[in-house]
Amino acid sequence: MAPPPPPAPSAAARTLPLVEISGTPRERGRQYGEAVRPLLHQALAYYESAFGHSAGLTWDQVTARAERWLAPVREYAPDHVEEMRGIAEGAGTGLADVLALNARGEVLYDKSFAAMAAADAAEEPAEGCTSFAAYGAASGDGHVWAGQNWDWRAQAGETVVMLRVVQPPKPTLLMQVEAGQIGRQGANSAGIALNANGLGGRFDASVGLPQTVVRRAVLDQHSITDALDVLCRTRAHIASNALLTCREGFAIDLETTPAGHGWLYPDDDGLLVHGNHYQAGVPAPLAARGYRPMSSDSLVRVPRARQGLRRLRESGGPEESRRIIKDALSDHLGHPESLCTHPDPRTPEVKHWSTLVSSCVDLTSGDYHVTAGTPCDREYQHLPWNLYDGPYGEQTTR
Repeated sequence: MAPPPPPAPSAAARTLPLVEISGTPRERGRQYGEAVRPLLHQALAYYESAFGHSAGLTWDQVTARAERWLAPVREYAPDHVEEMRGIAEGAGTGLADVLALNARGEVLYDKSFAAMAAADAAEEPAEGCTSFAAYGAASGDGHVWAGQNWDWRAQAGETVVMLRVVQPPKPTLLMQVEAGQIGRQGANSAGIALNANGLGGRFDASVGLPQTVVRRAVLDQHSITDALDVLCRTRAHIASNALLTCREGFAIDLETTPAGHGWLYPDDDGLLVHGNHYQAGVPAPLAARGYRPMSSDSLVRVPRARQGLRRLRESGGPEESRRIIKDALSDHLGHPESLCTHPDPRTPEVKHWSTLVSSCVDLTSGDYHVTAGTPCDREYQHLPWNLYDGPYGEQTTR
């Protein structure tokens, strides 16, 4: 029986806003905050409602909890705090508000260890995503590809922007982020792509770094080994999957948790796909408490993505490759909780999930493509920025 057709497109012509920032960390932050001011306040209003619904927290309680991450972030990356402070100034809000947007997942998972066993049964799914890398024999056009479907709360999609950060001597970055966040998934001028997936599961109550800070630190690196070192040497507060790809034709996937990491390499042909369940092995603390995947649809999404992306080996060029990637990431088996995720009318609107952005980056050419929403009903938006253009960086011959 064929899966049901997707809902009729409602915003197929929408594109993601483009924001470019440069200068000192504080200057970059102010430029960013000014550019996204209405969207950032929209994000604050949404998360105030979402946290109230999901966790019974007022926004004052959310920001109070978020402030516990200020000292660890300042110690690890003071420039990131300065950038967040500038965002708050530019957007006309408080640093605690911006910190809460950057630690939204950490606040939601911030439970005492004593409450974990009870919380696990009712825990909300981790942020959803399906990520991939393809190169070598898996890429018929000879290019190195990376990308993902980023699945999260549908209303948050209205606040997503494409952010270009020019920050010499560090690499220039292109990232898709929620307004006010300093890092998420993207790629840099050193030819490194980071795609990330939530994994879920509660660990101990020790304070680790927010994912936005860890991911930004990864993309701030010039080499794949330095990017890996960030993931291996930092302690994040919550579990998250990181798929790293570099333009030289290499990819590795790290399932990072506060209790240790697992890792995966691509298939022999150069294809690697990851979702929202542990694929390298369930961490011992979770196994001891009877781990079950919180995003059960991930068990369907991963093999479906792999099946669709295998067609890349037949591609005759980048344009055809993008079409194959789009088709693969538009799969609707299991709709609405499919690879291309749509809101489920059986759930309250505040908890609706959807694919916010589908992205693919050609690390060989530096071309970056995104959709402002589900990929099944809109075309990829070709960003005006090339990864390897700019005042600084690794502007090698493409």
